[in-house]
Amino acid sequence: MTDATADAAGEDDAPRKKRSKLPLLIGLLLALAGGAGGFFVAFSGLLPFGGSSATADAHGNVSGDGHADTGHGDTGHGQADGHGGTSQATAFIELPQLIASLGPVTALHHLRFTAQLEVAPEHRAVVEDLMPRILDVLNTYLRALEARDVEAQGALIRLRAQMLRRIQMVAGEDRIRDLLVTEFVLN
Repeated sequence: MTDATADAAGEDDAPRKKRSKLPLLIGLLLALAGGAGGFFVAFSGLLPFGGSSATADAHGNVSGDGHADTGHGDTGHGQADGHGGTSQATAFIELPQLIASLGPVTALHHLRFTAQLEVAPEHRAVVEDLMPRILDVLNTYLRALEARDVEAQGALIRLRAQMLRRIQMVAGEDRIRDLLVTEFVLN
């Protein structure tokens, strides 16, 4: 080995000065604190600008004039349209209890289901007139289910969406706002 290569090899063996990680940690902590502070300010509505002119109070009630809705004088039928608009009147139509057998008769699995339909008051009479068709669609769909379809995690969310879509196809998408499941029991 020559002296030049020996000197180069000796330099690699010498202990290197470790760089301090303190600036990296301080930077990371400041970034986290800044992100958390920014999230809090944006989430709490302290910023004067935003995507909607409406504000929401602690209960999620939306007021289009920028004032929190206190709930006084409200009949309980006003709902926000989800787009920051004004509240609209709502009517609920209770569906009769449905009992559907799931799978083979020997398994003895029955689903007990009750729900309410959320409709605009002006469409209530039309939807009530279509109730036999709505019940037929629901009975047909529930009867086609198997026990594993109902027992799966997140099943109620999927089933509710499927039933709502079928009801909207029968009654009209603009007439049915939502399907509110009040009982969903498998025995």
